[in-house]
Amino acid sequence: MAKIKPSKGSPYARILGVGGYRPVRVVPNEVILETIDSSDEWIRSRSGIETRHWANDEETVAAMSVEASGKAIADAGITAEQIGAVVVSTVSHFKQTPAVATEIADKLGTNKAAAFDISAGCAGFGYGLTLAKGIVVEGSAEYVLVIGVERLSDLTDLEDRATAFLFGDGAGAVVVGPSKEPAIGPTVWGSEGDKSETIKQTVPWTDYRDGEVAKFPAITQEGQAVFRWAVFEMAKVAKEALDAAGITADELDVFIPHQANERIIDSMVKTLKLPESVMVARDVRTTGNTSAASIPLAMERLLATGEAKSGDTALVIGFGAGLVYAATVVTLP
Repeated sequence: MAKIKPSKGSPYARILGVGGYRPVRVVPNEVILETIDSSDEWIRSRSGIETRHWANDEETVAAMSVEASGKAIADAGITAEQIGAVVVSTVSHFKQTPAVATEIADKLGTNKAAAFDISAGCAGFGYGLTLAKGIVVEGSAEYVLVIGVERLSDLTDLEDRATAFLFGDGAGAVVVGPSKEPAIGPTVWGSEGDKSETIKQTVPWTDYRDGEVAKFPAITQEGQAVFRWAVFEMAKVAKEALDAAGITADELDVFIPHQANERIIDSMVKTLKLPESVMVARDVRTTGNTSAASIPLAMERLLATGEAKSGDTALVIGFGAGLVYAATVVTLP
């Protein structure tokens, strides 16, 4: 009986570079107030959001991804030809097939990299990072590009008072490659499908196609239910990720939660008892909720502004529609 040769991957994996792209158009709360009965003060107090970015016709899911990925590849100090796999997390690429990852891989100039999309909502970046780590350690690719990208403005009901102010567009990307020491901890992830109705698309595409509804599908959510779940359950998941990595809250440098809502972020910080020395990402204020893109975008901004630095230990956690979640501890590039 023939024996299969063992894989020749790296013993560990790490994030080597990060890049982000935010659309040119900045949309203040005043624009949102044109279609809902609310106020700037209410939006800020409920979410922390002051502005968000909305894409124009040229800023497609693929175009934004290419921009963010180019920065991440340059930051990692490698070339596009060295990328062996491209993993894209998105819920707002409207072609069922082919995967937008294949278009991105081609436009970047990779050498026939494996390319595929995943759909895991706001936890998508964490899912993609976990897959990339496995690919590098297993040896199927030396360098993996992980992209979180959304055009949620296409799925926003501007007349829905509960969600119209939440969503933004953008792309964030990281390059994952070999490491001689642990730099991406074990992932604590899972799903709670019994709560799937709390964040969902209003109707299936087929209902719109068949004329059963006149309004284009959008994302809707039960705000209070999502808030309670995120604050109480996701704090537990975050603590599990710290424990799995062998890290205590006092040893943490940076906290990068999904940028869904600043009230959720504040509550998680309190529940986790994070010391004041921990830098907390609050990119939601000017970027809004960009789902799968929110963690890499927040990471990129913290590093660009100097609020976080290379080598810092960061806890990242994403959570959203499904309901799904993923948390891990990483060393920043």
